[in-house]
Parts: sequence; structure tokens; C-alpha cells
Amino acid sequence: MDNSATTKCFKDVAELMCRVMEAEYGNPSSMHRKGVEAEAYIRDAKKIISKNLKVSEKELYFTSGGTESDNLALIGCAYANQRAGKHLITTSIEHPAVLNTMKHLEEQGFRVTYLPVDSYGVVNLSELEAAICEDTILVSVMYLNNEIGSVQPIEEIGALLKNREKPILFHVDAVQAYGKYRIYPKKLKIDLMSVSGHKIHGPKGVGLLYVGEKVKIRPILFGGGQQKDLRSGTENVPGIAGLGEAVREIYLNFEEKIERMYALKEEFIQGILALEGTKVNGHQGRDAAPHIVSVSFAGVRSEVLLHALEDKGIYVSSGSACASNHPAVSSTLKAIGVKRELLESTLRFSFSEFTTEEELTACLEALKELLPVLRKFTRH
Repeated sequence: MDNSATTKCFKDVAELMCRVMEAEYGNPSSMHRKGVEAEAYIRDAKKIISKNLKVSEKELYFTSGGTESDNLALIGCAYANQRAGKHLITTSIEHPAVLNTMKHLEEQGFRVTYLPVDSYGVVNLSELEAAICEDTILVSVMYLNNEIGSVQPIEEIGALLKNREKPILFHVDAVQAYGKYRIYPKKLKIDLMSVSGHKIHGPKGVGLLYVGEKVKIRPILFGGGQQKDLRSGTENVPGIAGLGEAVREIYLNFEEKIERMYALKEEFIQGILALEGTKVNGHQGRDAAPHIVSVSFAGVRSEVLLHALEDKGIYVSSGSACASNHPAVSSTLKAIGVKRELLESTLRFSFSEFTTEEELTACLEALKELLPVLRKFTRH
């Protein structure tokens, strides 16, 4: 029940990666046959992903994951375009990989505007437009929030930024959205887009950055000049091969998978709201993610409930897994106006295509049993 933190690999992904590590282990920069064989896996992955995104293979760069992709997009574009301006715009509910990168850029002399969101976690287009100034060079907005599942008006934002005398670069963190939506960057007028393998039943330690052909961007890693000098370092061939296979497989029978996930989510929310003292955060219907449900449980600390569920073999999250090493009240929950007493009483439940109805029923039964007991101890 914590698939927004990570997903298990598809079987074919794991088998392909083992084959690459054991037999096709060459360095793709080597000129001999072993290197050529390794390079072929990278080309195959690019073909699969470029066809899926409807972009050119030349616009795809492999990274170590979503965090590196976000850092490369933001820092690389900020430095490459700073003569045109030093103002950046993002939202108050971005992933730490974006928010902390923006803080770093502020320390380097850039100015950042953090847009508020409404009670459902959605940014206001008129507030975005009002924040744009002559100095604005880049806007970064996540497609889908990783804590409450809110979906941003990406197409409208893209149109707003490009229908200007001086177009503004548009970066989208699509780590949680890719594999749950069909995303075509050129249609949405996205210039840069971040993707992570382990959110779509691929391996950890590999990600992707789409960079539009005309985007000015600088490298943030320096070395052997692999990937057209933008991302140096020997390519993670097993990871890249696994990412390509995961993209291929997650979009098979796609509409059917998403429809099933929404049905499970709706059933789960009904069961949650039947429990005393519960509140679902964000949109509950199909205008939000198919796989994320954020729930506040009055009178119970989230950490206590998380470990009580863990004892029953049910694994959930109290927020972004990437912030778990530095526990703090969620900036997303604060941004959408969750009451103070519920900020530390909120859990995130997240599904995948492998989630079953039986698992949801077991989770609801466990909550029904645990909540009265935990609330009784809390009161005393």
C-alpha cells in the first residue's frame, strides 16, 4: 500500500537486467563487440521511450533517477539562461528534489516565487500569470503531487508560457504521473520532463530527462562527455534496459489498468469514510491520481498508526518517502490548509496495478480494529 514510494519490478524487467549484468556487461563507450552489444540496449530503450512520448531519441537523457533529472533541468537551465533573467517560478507543493534545488539556486543569486495552491492542491493559473515578470526564465510545476494525488493543469500552463512574446521554459516533474497518464511533452508544450524508473515497476537508480531540442541547458556533472556532453558518466546499461522494458510493459492494456485502479480507489475511499474520524485530502474522484489516497485520522499520530499497520504486514507512508530521513510536517498538507491537529495524523495509501481488492479489504479491516484502540491510548 506504499507504491508511490516505490514499486516492485516487473518480472521481465528483472530478468532482462540480470541478463545484461551477467552476459551483456560491456561498457557502451567501448569500441569492441561487447561495447556495441551494450550500446544496443541503450538504443532499444530510447526507441521504446521516444515512441511512447512522441519525441526524438536525441531529446532523451538517462540519469540516476528523478532527483538528478530535476537537478539537471533546474540548475542546468538556470545557469544556461541567466543572461535573460534570474527569476524562477514553482509551487509550494513540489517534491523536495525541486524545492531544495530551488533553495540552492536562491543561494546562487536567483529569485524564486513559490505559488500557493487551493484546498485541493491545484495551482491557480491567474496567480501564475501574475507572478511572471520580464526576468522570468523558467517555471517548474509537477504533473501530479506525490502526497495527495492532485493533478495540475499542465496543458493550460504550457499554453500560457508559450503564447508570449518571450516564451518561458517549462519543466515538469512527471515522476508520479508517468505510467498513470499518457504524456506527450510536445503537445503539452513541456520543454523538460523528469521521469524515474522505480515508480513504474522498473529499477531504482535510473531515470530520464526529456530536453526539448531547442532548450539551452548546461551540464552539472563533468567527465567523459557521454550523452552528448550533457550527462557524463558510464551509462547504467542494466538500469536503462530495465527502464525501457518497464515503459513498454506499463503501457500495455493501459486504459484497462487505470480504470481498474480508479475503481479500487473509489471502493477504498468509501471504506475509509465509513470509519469514524477520517478525512480524505484533495480531490476524491477521477480529477485526481488513480493510485494515491491521503487520509487524516483524527486523534491518532500517523507514525503510531503506520507502525501498528506494519505489525499486521501492511505498509503505508506518512508522506514523501524522500523526506523520511528528515521528518517534518508536510509542506503539501500545510499548503492545502489541513487543520493543525491533523497535520501529524495523516497517512498516504498508494496502489499499483498489482494491488488487489483483498489487500484493500484487509487494510480497511485492520484500520477498523486499530483506530478505536489507538485513540483510547491517545486520550489517556
